[in-house]
Amino acid sequence: MKNPTIVKTLNWPDEATTQASAQHLAGRISDVPSLNACITLTGDLGAGKTTWVRHLLQALGVQGRVKSPTYAVVESYTVALGDIWHFDFYRFNDPQEWEDAGFRDIFASAGLKLCEWPQNVQGIMPAPDLALHIVMNGTDRHVSLTAFTPVGEALLA
Repeated sequence: MKNPTIVKTLNWPDEATTQASAQHLAGRISDVPSLNACITLTGDLGAGKTTWVRHLLQALGVQGRVKSPTYAVVESYTVALGDIWHFDFYRFNDPQEWEDAGFRDIFASAGLKLCEWPQNVQGIMPAPDLALHIVMNGTDRHVSLTAFTPVGEALLA
């Protein structure tokens, strides 16, 4: 993976702060011309990855229930800004499963790709523009956001 260009750290002491963080990034996504970015989320089970993605999707205009893609592997959405895919690679045992599922075409197309458990497809999935790493500390979540590309930089600006 490329060297990071920007690293920011946040603390999410509660769900309201998590939601505010997602809403802030949704505003940055709306400001970036032509929606095309990959954001990865890593952290232990229960760290808040899916919760943060739900808040982000709602802030971007997704209506109704936002399902976790744990069993389906991917959920897709279309909003005014464009297409969004929410991936959960938790159940992948071999990075080749990513290739076999045909995800190369999705990642080659424009749109927002939100990827939980990217380490399970490491080496086969394209490098992210922005990576969130969430560490639980009691009820707090310590989050590092790392930009790897100009798009990631724009999202963190």
